Amino acid sequence: MTLPRSLRWTGDHLDLLDQRCLPHTVVYRQLTHWREVSDAIRSMAVRGAPAIGVAAAWGVVLAAKAGDDLDQAIEGLRASRPTAVNLSWALNRMQSSAKSNGWVDVHQLERLASAIEAEDRALTQALVNHGIGVLPEDCRVLHHCHTGAVATAGVGTALGVIVAGHQRGIVKHAWLDETRPRLQGAALSAWELGCCGVPSTVIVDGASGLLMRRGQVDVVLVGCDRVAGNGDVANKIGTYNLALAARAHGVPLYVCAPSSSIDITTVDGDAITIEERPEDEITHFRGEPVCASGVRAWNPAFDITPAHLITGLITEFGVIRSPSRESIASLPLAN
Repeated sequence: MTLPRSLRWTGDHLDLLDQRCLPHTVVYRQLTHWREVSDAIRSMAVRGAPAIGVAAAWGVVLAAKAGDDLDQAIEGLRASRPTAVNLSWALNRMQSSAKSNGWVDVHQLERLASAIEAEDRALTQALVNHGIGVLPEDCRVLHHCHTGAVATAGVGTALGVIVAGHQRGIVKHAWLDETRPRLQGAALSAWELGCCGVPSTVIVDGASGLLMRRGQVDVVLVGCDRVAGNGDVANKIGTYNLALAARAHGVPLYVCAPSSSIDITTVDGDAITIEERPEDEITHFRGEPVCASGVRAWNPAFDITPAHLITGLITEFGVIRSPSRESIASLPLAN
């Protein structure tokens, strides 16, 4: 099966794959206003840090086409999700372009959004090419959340490495954390690997330690939403627990980090804003309560994995082993 594209620009509107409908149906939303793009990001109709950045860039184009206040539109898009740096990375580029002429050049903004989308396709492919090199032969990979093609404009990051590794006969099996509370691993990663013919098994998030204790995991691959200047990583909640379990069992853990997710202006993980999402994502499932009435829930969407627990960062430039402030500062980053 050919995977659907995460988004596509038609010339007058943005067709956006609604990831909330997967794996059961493939539905595209026609977005004609930047506020619709902002709502899609906030509601996780589009998710995955690279895809969020690209969608936001097209949101700015929609604002320009409508003659809306671009600064207001950009700040509205920026506020839709605070943790993924790809969002600000793309918006800052669009804002700089808009101000470069002193007037709004819609065609210039459209060309830049198209370039940002093309760059994501190129850099994710380069990242995947480097990532294959860290995989041992005939390996079993554990993955958290979803980092596949529909989370980017290209081939995906960590899941893209798994798919390419299987195609080359290196990856034997993938273990997929279901990834509570929104089940991106069960709903999206398992679906995408199934489309690509990669054998996989979904596990509850808390089962990863037992799998490692039994010697059934050779390497852990995850994505990220932001890498701080010292190498600390913000990623889907549960990544920190996974990193601790991996370290305890001597299993290498690699973070796939395109340059658009690296933020050298953020000093360390403690300086990263962690998005907290609505309680009902935990207390309810598909609108039905799963907790007793009145029960409170805490729902951080991300956690911070310290650099010392990370075996390496896989980037489009290569693999940074034992990431540090010095090694990250040496990268040729746009930001």
